[in-house]
Amino acid sequence: MSAVEKAALRNMELLRFITAGSVDDGKSTLIGRLLYDSKSILEDQLSAIEKTTRRRGMNGVDLSLLTDGLQAEREQGITIDVAYRYFATPRRKFIIADTPGHEQYTRNMVTGASTANLAVILIDARKGVLTQSRRHAYIASLVGIPHLVVAVNKMDLVGYSQDVFNSIKKEFSAFVSHLNLHDVHYIPISALHGDMVVERGENLLWYDGTPLLELLETIEIASDINTSDFRFPVQWVCRPADPAYQDYRGYMGRIESGEIQVGDSITVLPSGLTSKVKEIATYNATHELAFAPQSVALRIEDHIDISRGDMIVKSGNQPRVAREFDAMLCWLSEQPLDLRRKYFVKHAAKTVKGLVSKLDYRVDVNTLQQDSVPQLNMSEIGRARLKTQQPLMCDAYDKNRATGCFIMIDEATHNTVAAGMVIEAGQ
Repeated sequence: MSAVEKAALRNMELLRFITAGSVDDGKSTLIGRLLYDSKSILEDQLSAIEKTTRRRGMNGVDLSLLTDGLQAEREQGITIDVAYRYFATPRRKFIIADTPGHEQYTRNMVTGASTANLAVILIDARKGVLTQSRRHAYIASLVGIPHLVVAVNKMDLVGYSQDVFNSIKKEFSAFVSHLNLHDVHYIPISALHGDMVVERGENLLWYDGTPLLELLETIEIASDINTSDFRFPVQWVCRPADPAYQDYRGYMGRIESGEIQVGDSITVLPSGLTSKVKEIATYNATHELAFAPQSVALRIEDHIDISRGDMIVKSGNQPRVAREFDAMLCWLSEQPLDLRRKYFVKHAAKTVKGLVSKLDYRVDVNTLQQDSVPQLNMSEIGRARLKTQQPLMCDAYDKNRATGCFIMIDEATHNTVAAGMVIEAGQ
């Protein structure tokens, strides 16, 4: 690969997407087909998969082996953890998260979906819309995935019937109309034979949409990032030891949303102190303008007290600064939520002590029913109220995914026990 080609690859837009579906809907085979037909498989990988396929007494190439990377999964013939794969086409780079379909692994799907731009939900054309299909759509809505693709798979087993596809589309559309999903696409495919995955094939001529890969390459994701609310959690205060830079003080971190330019008025939270941006720097250059998700060092005109965990925002456009807020929690730990227990709450670059003061309800992820329960168990999702010892700078998750999310950490074991999404913040 030439230097020009490497530079072009580095600057190419990245799409993160997940696949989800019930058992045997063909998630792993679909990803294998994407990698195989887009020629993104190394020769030694292909050779190993061919050998494994023959050892199982099967003909051809079992494409599902490309993503079912764990030996335990291969032995069971199912996916039980999130398997990540990376590939690129001339138009875009991709990170795929193949998430498990079982209800008990809801936490794994939430983890894989938390940073995704898009979700591909597979539906077996023979089985139609299942409870799991609705559950996966709800989780996609909950974690704020902007784009949803419903891939009706195994069309070859229903004679590539347009009526079957239309019936599934109608039923699923009625369900997602009640969710916070605004960009939903429907594609009939056969992952096994490759129809409408990378190439159109000859069996779905009645479908006038684009193949899945073309949709993934062209769907607009630049607007997925919040560009209006500047949020800059301070990760590090840079004071070089070099005497030549003895007066240098830079505040380093990643711009989580919005943009900033030299001369803009800023406010530091939670202190409320104000100043103006003097300089924006990266590792080898200075800039007049920077935007999410760039990592930069900001210098400001005034010497004010700013520490790791503080947040720099534009004056007049601020998040809520709160010690108490409502959130949706996905419980990740085998140890249930204990309202009497203290936890660490990690939000952006800040970690504070906190607790769950109230559990409003648990959501039945299969029926969306809200149940009153005393605790949350592993992979359960519920609405709760949290209190923290120090204020956090929070946006509502549906407004800003970057500053509306957090994790909870067990104070004793330091294990991550929950992922949270802020609904609203109090004073």
